[in-house]
Amino acid sequence: MSIAENLLSIKSTLPEHLTLVAVSKTKPVSDLMQAYDAGQRIFGENKIQEMAEKWEEMPKDIQWQMIGHVQSNKVKFMAPFVNLIHGVDSLKLLQEIDKQAKKNDRTIDCLLQIHIAEEETKFGLNEEELTELLSSTTFHEMKNIKVSGIMGMATFTDNKEQVKKEFTHLKSIFDKLQDSKEENLQPKTLSMGMSGDYQIAIDCGSTMVRIGSSIFGGRN
Repeated sequence: MSIAENLLSIKSTLPEHLTLVAVSKTKPVSDLMQAYDAGQRIFGENKIQEMAEKWEEMPKDIQWQMIGHVQSNKVKFMAPFVNLIHGVDSLKLLQEIDKQAKKNDRTIDCLLQIHIAEEETKFGLNEEELTELLSSTTFHEMKNIKVSGIMGMATFTDNKEQVKKEFTHLKSIFDKLQDSKEENLQPKTLSMGMSGDYQIAIDCGSTMVRIGSSIFGGRN
């Protein structure tokens, strides 16, 4: 099946309220344009330089989302155009995004990454760190970022019950944030679910899924 057929086939199974991020990292612009021509406007990249090059080259109605781990010193390269930054896992990184957004006269949407998996290697805040970050004066004073939700990755396992348990846990954290009166915290997005587990994530209340290989094929 072509990229366009893959995309339309996946879209036909997704609920209407769900946002689909086409994970296009390592894929050439020609592949992305096939998805674009089939109606896709939201693309997720994990390397800032690659995303910036594609942004330069491709139509300007695309929303670019940074889905990889972000190094503070690279934020300035995407601050002029990035639409949403997933995986923000520290106050320090949030401060840098706020600073660079201000320089570009923008407000940048961010998702805080929560650690829900059993693997040690995954990044993210635990619940205590999340509460600490959101109640800090530093966060309260930021004017050029908006935390528009949270994201997390489940353990890479065939055990669906475990994945479901982790996603359910993330959804409960998301629900608790809904009572916030903080101006720069407006949690509308719960980003969880990738090619291998997005159906479980949707069942658990995800509002945004990140799908790459099922659209573009495996990565080299």
